[in-house]
Amino acid sequence: MSKLAAQDKFLDLSDYGRPFGKLLANLLKNTRFTPIHVTLLFGVSGLVAVYCILQNHYFYAGFFIILKSAIDAADGELARLKNTPSYTGRYLDSVFDIILNFILLIAICYVSKTTIWLTLLAFIGIQLQGTLYNYYYVILRNKSVGGDSTSKIFEYKSPRALAGESQKSVDILFRIYTIVYGTFDKIIHTLDKEAYKVKTFPNWFMTMLSVYGLGFQLLIIAVMLPLHLIEYTIPFFIFFTLYIFILIGIRKEFLKA
Repeated sequence: MSKLAAQDKFLDLSDYGRPFGKLLANLLKNTRFTPIHVTLLFGVSGLVAVYCILQNHYFYAGFFIILKSAIDAADGELARLKNTPSYTGRYLDSVFDIILNFILLIAICYVSKTTIWLTLLAFIGIQLQGTLYNYYYVILRNKSVGGDSTSKIFEYKSPRALAGESQKSVDILFRIYTIVYGTFDKIIHTLDKEAYKVKTFPNWFMTMLSVYGLGFQLLIIAVMLPLHLIEYTIPFFIFFTLYIFILIGIRKEFLKA
């Protein structure tokens, strides 16, 4: 089942790992592997990429970064195939993502001449970029007829656990999720308070937005590393954050509520 209705599907530049994700999910659908196991697997791939960076093996680091993105697409696909959606999986996936993003940038900082302060600024920028992508994408999914509504536009309270998951686990992960993402959500919501009133976003706009998806962000890093552009990685993401204001400006000017 797709997250979007047919008319709302767009070219998502961050979703290049989807074909591999579907393949892996189909291979695992009749096994004991759960979506949580797949989430843990992409975490391992991300940590291997970090290790490769620390060892200056940038080609392999890029490979495992892309592999991480591809595996990341499989947990949701497996949940849909097994008809086992869960808030536990959704929040765990997001928490793993932000932790891996931070560790990845710290590793780049360690092996380059970049300062820790610029690295932290780039981390904040990357999270704001991803938050804008998720904000508009979740709005589209919630407005799309038959679209996925597991993710909410505004995450104010812990949702009721779905079948097969513990309410306690959902509550704990929701609290962690709001701690690590809450500030970024508030900033983006403040910058574009009226976005949720828009009936839909056109495909061309969502494709422009998709360069802020985590998959595309990681692809940029995976390409820059073997090209020996590691010194430019942190500065790039700092300046790339300015694109936020262009996208919000386009939304407010041409896609009014």
